[in-house]
Amino acid sequence: MENENRYKKLTLLHSNDMHGDFLSETADEKLIGGVSMLSGYINKVRAEEKNTLYAIAGDMFRGSVIDSEYHGISTIEIMNMLSPDVVTIGNHETDYGVAHLLFLEKCAKFPIINANLHIRTNHAPLFQPFKIIEIDGMKILFIGILTEQVLAQTKNDNLIGTLVDIDEAALEVGKICNAYNSLDIDFTVLLTHIGFEEDKELAAKLDPAWGVDVIIGGHSHTFITEPAVVNGIPVVQAGTGTDQIGRFDIVIDTDNNCIESYTWKSIPITSENCPRDEELEKLITTYKSRTDVKYGRVVTRFAKKLTHPSRIQETELGGVFSDALKNSLGLDIMLLGSGSIRTEELGPIVLFQNLVEAFPYDDPVYMVYVTGAQLKAMLFHMLRDEVWAGAHCEFYQFSEGLHVVYDRKTREMKEFTFEGQPVDPERKFRVGLQMFHFNNVDLGFGIQKADLEKNGDPRVVTTSCRDVIDEYLSKHQHLNRENLDRLILL
Repeated sequence: MENENRYKKLTLLHSNDMHGDFLSETADEKLIGGVSMLSGYINKVRAEEKNTLYAIAGDMFRGSVIDSEYHGISTIEIMNMLSPDVVTIGNHETDYGVAHLLFLEKCAKFPIINANLHIRTNHAPLFQPFKIIEIDGMKILFIGILTEQVLAQTKNDNLIGTLVDIDEAALEVGKICNAYNSLDIDFTVLLTHIGFEEDKELAAKLDPAWGVDVIIGGHSHTFITEPAVVNGIPVVQAGTGTDQIGRFDIVIDTDNNCIESYTWKSIPITSENCPRDEELEKLITTYKSRTDVKYGRVVTRFAKKLTHPSRIQETELGGVFSDALKNSLGLDIMLLGSGSIRTEELGPIVLFQNLVEAFPYDDPVYMVYVTGAQLKAMLFHMLRDEVWAGAHCEFYQFSEGLHVVYDRKTREMKEFTFEGQPVDPERKFRVGLQMFHFNNVDLGFGIQKADLEKNGDPRVVTTSCRDVIDEYLSKHQHLNRENLDRLILL
């Protein structure tokens, strides 16, 4: 006789890259996003659906003054009230240091998983690699994956290691699945933070016998309208922030331990379909009232609102910030990480809170010596084809004086000048790099740190790039960017 309880429904909700997006915003006279309505929706679904799980695919931290002021402790307390069933770490979870992340894990009332971070000396894992959740007689296996290409921040800590690439990640998934198949796992979820394209690449490398059913990812902030199905595995991501949540409604065949059927959609978090969580609002209001006093001062007034619409083009805001660092620190050139700027616009009136939200990464700046020939090769690497194909690559904003015209079709640098003159391949330039980008020049620029050190010893020229920008903007009112002519793409 066929098992009457063979088919069971699972509702799987998921978020990623929330980046401290705690507060709702008003658009078209209705509230959008924020953790209060996000929590309200999750609680509503939990009440309506018998078997509901909520997972977060990394990057809870960074992006708000509430998170920055309390170094993630406030975020963990807010996440505790959201009560996710399982969370994997993202690259920004390590922004306050790996040791601090381990402390934050102790504050969390939910499991944080990661299968590939380890201590180099004895290969001991830093986190629980997986989590098996039992619900309605089903065993759901979650595995957390993060590759070294994403976790560049750990290069600050020589004791921490991780998997090198997608191939090793796939092998690690296979080890875990093979080890726990004997427990009659009904459903397997990879909870990753490596990027949407990389998730698809990973799915293609998985052996179907391992039984991975879905991949829920993050990192690339990808908005999708339907899952990408690779190797029979649906791959999904829920954009960024708290404006939406991903929802799977899945029927599981518990005899064959596989998906019988599923639907997936992205649910907008709006006041129309998401009730508010008033208790969570009280907690956020408490934190906000404390930060408002410190972060409410006016820094500057721009001549107009300055924008940063894309991280892979020259932007108004990128030019102002890179100029501030170049001029204040005595550099020839500042190459500012585009991803350091986290908002699409700023101003015209800039409060300190606005500045911190726009530029949350308060790294030291290193001055390195770079020859003209090396600089050209570095910029060629930055402008490689993967950038335009949608890969999550590093990109940089130029300070005033550097001028590049690049033809994407022919892959030629049509113009390469500094202060109006062709760049001399032998000349040494004093170039500013944020600490993260200095530690990862191989990834961002395709050059080894040792090759730069041959030109002269790098040195820290400020321990706080945001302090420098804050001071510069305070002393230079009504700044503007009228011409975007430092990096012209043909």
